[in-house]
Amino acid sequence: MPADLHCRACGTEYEAGPTEPWRCACGHALDFAVQPRPDGSPPPFSKLDTRRGLWTFFEFLPVSRQVTLGEGFTPLVDAPEWDAQFKLEYVFPTGSYKDRGATTVLSRAVELGVDTVIEDSSGNAGAAIATYAARAGLDAEIYVPADIKQSKLVAIQRAGARPVRVEGDREAVTEACLDAVEGDGNAAGLGDAPHQSGEGWYASHAWNPAFYAGTMTFAFEVAAQREWTVPDAVVLPLGHGTLLLGAYRGFRALREAGITDAEPRLLGAQGTGYAPIAEELGSDPVEAENDGSELTAALDRDEDDDDPNDIVDGIHIREPARHDQIVDAIRDTDGDAVALDADAVEGSLDRLHRAGFYVEPTSAIAPAALAEYRRRGVVDEDDDVVVPLTGSGMKTL
Repeated sequence: MPADLHCRACGTEYEAGPTEPWRCACGHALDFAVQPRPDGSPPPFSKLDTRRGLWTFFEFLPVSRQVTLGEGFTPLVDAPEWDAQFKLEYVFPTGSYKDRGATTVLSRAVELGVDTVIEDSSGNAGAAIATYAARAGLDAEIYVPADIKQSKLVAIQRAGARPVRVEGDREAVTEACLDAVEGDGNAAGLGDAPHQSGEGWYASHAWNPAFYAGTMTFAFEVAAQREWTVPDAVVLPLGHGTLLLGAYRGFRALREAGITDAEPRLLGAQGTGYAPIAEELGSDPVEAENDGSELTAALDRDEDDDDPNDIVDGIHIREPARHDQIVDAIRDTDGDAVALDADAVEGSLDRLHRAGFYVEPTSAIAPAALAEYRRRGVVDEDDDVVVPLTGSGMKTL
């Protein structure tokens, strides 16, 4: 049976189904009521059967494998110029890490028996949901900004999904999408929470808990590829926090299962003008492990650096759906968040391309943030660091 949902903030539980609420009546995001854990010790990586891709870790997942394109186990490679390891998330079937969540979201959609999925996205998530909906044989409607990149629009259309272009900012796209998701669901007497109408199920990468079940597997793969050890820190792009929260939950699950004995610090990277997490943490001093000095999370910047960083459009999120959970995850791991301007990202992107990593601009913000964290002493020169490169440069064509 599909797993029921509950709210971590107020404790309310909801029964699973095609018209289940997309968030709690209290306004917070929902999660699965039960989080599975495996029994026994894991095998060494050399003996791990990875033919099922990220579904190798099915014992951790509250969703059964229904829809897959063989995704997962992206390469983890040394990046000596950065004194780090890069996890090449851009080699997924649709060219971004969002496939981690798409496989689990569409698998849950099949479990629930829905016919149509609806999503709002600036590009990568929409392409992933559209592609996996096609794989599942389900209809999909993807609400997108009117100025969406042509390459991402084509990816949605060629998968057979219907793109709905919305004028206005990213928030306007979400609002239009939710109008379609809810329909007259609440008028039908389904309760105080914003239920779905049954005409389309909200396959949201920001709100749907099944998406985070998928992004958890990032942590499982990193640990497995390192013979069940974890790095000192992971530096990630931060918009809605889908990968950061997935990493947090995955590394936490590994420790709770007794497979690893530590969790890495989670360090977020946001663009100036779209940095709600960095701004909130900026008033809270962060203690660096290496020298005990107090560091604020807000990046020191000149007067002109407050201009919005328009290069990293993939993380242009001013109101993350799981804002509180993101802040808690960063604080719980003694992490941090910084905001970087366009110049820093442009330089990082050029450096990545010249080193053979053909990524889209948003992916370049995490390596740029790693340099900033080292400059500020948040990360030691000899710290063991993993950085995901999240989206393919092919999507910028």
